[in-house]
Amino acid sequence: MRRSPHLLALIGLGLSGALTLSAAPAAARPTPTVPGIVVVDGMTQPVFSLADAIEERVYVETTVDTDDDGRPDRVAIDISRPRETATEGFKVPVIFEHSPYRKDVWYDVPYPSVLVDELPQNGIDHRGNRRTSDPAVQRAAAKANLPGTLDDYYVPRGYAVVVGQSIGTGDSDGCPTSGDQAETLGTKAVIDWLNGRAQGYDAAGTPVTADWTTGAVGMTGVSYNGTLPNQVAATGVPGLRTIVPVAAISSWYDYYRANGLVVAPGTYQGEDTDVLAGFTAGQTRAEGRCAAAIAELTNRQDRITGDYSAFWRDRDHLDARKVRASVLVVHGLNDWNVKTEHFAGWWDELTRHRVPRRIWLHQGGHGGPGNTASVTLPDGRTWTWKQTENRWFDHWLWQVPNGIMDEPTAVVQREDSTYTTYANWPDPGSREVALRLAATDATPGVLTTGKPPRKQVEQRFVDEGRTIHPDTLIAAPDATSPHRLAYLSPTLDQQVRISGRPQVRLRLAIDNKPGANLTAYLVDYGPPGSDAAPTVVTRGWMDPQNRHSASRTDPLRQGKLYDLRWTLEPKDHVFPAGHRIGLVVFSTDQEYTLLPLGGTRLRVAPQHSELRLPVVGGRTALGF
Repeated sequence: MRRSPHLLALIGLGLSGALTLSAAPAAARPTPTVPGIVVVDGMTQPVFSLADAIEERVYVETTVDTDDDGRPDRVAIDISRPRETATEGFKVPVIFEHSPYRKDVWYDVPYPSVLVDELPQNGIDHRGNRRTSDPAVQRAAAKANLPGTLDDYYVPRGYAVVVGQSIGTGDSDGCPTSGDQAETLGTKAVIDWLNGRAQGYDAAGTPVTADWTTGAVGMTGVSYNGTLPNQVAATGVPGLRTIVPVAAISSWYDYYRANGLVVAPGTYQGEDTDVLAGFTAGQTRAEGRCAAAIAELTNRQDRITGDYSAFWRDRDHLDARKVRASVLVVHGLNDWNVKTEHFAGWWDELTRHRVPRRIWLHQGGHGGPGNTASVTLPDGRTWTWKQTENRWFDHWLWQVPNGIMDEPTAVVQREDSTYTTYANWPDPGSREVALRLAATDATPGVLTTGKPPRKQVEQRFVDEGRTIHPDTLIAAPDATSPHRLAYLSPTLDQQVRISGRPQVRLRLAIDNKPGANLTAYLVDYGPPGSDAAPTVVTRGWMDPQNRHSASRTDPLRQGKLYDLRWTLEPKDHVFPAGHRIGLVVFSTDQEYTLLPLGGTRLRVAPQHSELRLPVVGGRTALGF
């Protein structure tokens, strides 16, 4: 990678002076001074005036026509860049955040009710016919916009910041398409324009070029704004040098479905691609020129079977074969909106294709770690998250040799809020350990690595998740409940860390219905008799009719036992010594699944069921 002649780098710890570097004159005669960035301790410094920055609006022409008006859609972008890019020929890289949430969102977009008499998949007669009904409509809170301060921070440090409006939203043309290739290409067009491969225009229609940039682009953002970098990076677009996706989606199927089951993103029960499109389009557009496009989303997303289909394949970005950009993955281990499989699946793909990468995992929910979160590296240096982001962009966009790629691959916040470094994620010392389920009567069963009791029984429970909250279902694990099953480990003699994906295998029958929701929670419990509130470590859901594949619904015979296997959301968690590991199995999850009327009867054969945990140190570390 060729180094910019305008780069100034003061490399090495402890350097406090600042020096300005400009392009060397070609001859002895005086030449205009070209400004340069200033780097101290491997980070660019704020030496350019934000107050004097140039701001402009450009409409970039894309290659898609999502509103079918016969013209290529244009996306609106706003640019802030150092004044020296216009007055002194200073060329700068770009930090780019694209968003569907910039303006005119529909806060009262209607959500479909998740209260159903029967699960919709129970209406499939498996001859291709479905019962139809008109879903009731309820109102629900919609996602809030996330204001950014990228220009405040990075323009003074020698970057241009581009803030865009996704296709079909705000001041951009078109209709929103919720995560598909058209949305991806609409975002990619901005990088093409920054590199001279696409057309841009001002409000008067006059062509505009980006002659002020080096063409090196980094993308970042949180949530949907972080998802778009994943989508664009998967295209391999030239010029995109790095991305920093925070709390980002990698597969839209995994956002709205789980193993064939309709599952909501946390706190947004009933949301799906059509609801999201209506929200981002705004009411006028959603009920007007984009009504047909959103209706097509409703038709194709399939809330009946929940199956993976071509619709979802077009929104699956878990393919890193073309990725040229480096990736700094950032995610909350307790994010139940964009669940942890999104970062873990993407990380696996990046690893498989040897993409330059690092990962930061924090204990929070949906969002980033916070600018002041800090980690101390093995060499004794301490960096905040914001400094880490700064150094990352400097390395990949300004080619500052600050050593960030020589630092540990993974940073994980532990349960006591301290950040720790690891060689990789999941922890390379993780080993899968099988815990057998066992029960000799109707009382809560056990998790064991040893030989299970010779005499075991089948256990039964009745779904009432529509009216009983999961917090109630996981409470009092030593007591019998008719509405869930619980299995507990012995009290741990030492702390146990898991790092990776827990898996569940249940031999289960549905006794009185053709289908059911199926939910499993991995729970951190205190010792017997403890008053400590249980901690939900992770969760997972599946549709038993999708036992062979997420893309295929197969009928179940009532009363027949089937082997069902599924993966819970990935996790990194430490169970303290003195605590117990618990697995709780129930049907309907009030927080995430559709909510049918109660009464579905389910039956489990524990002797043919197990929980597999990714234990750091393997069975020996488990201690039982």
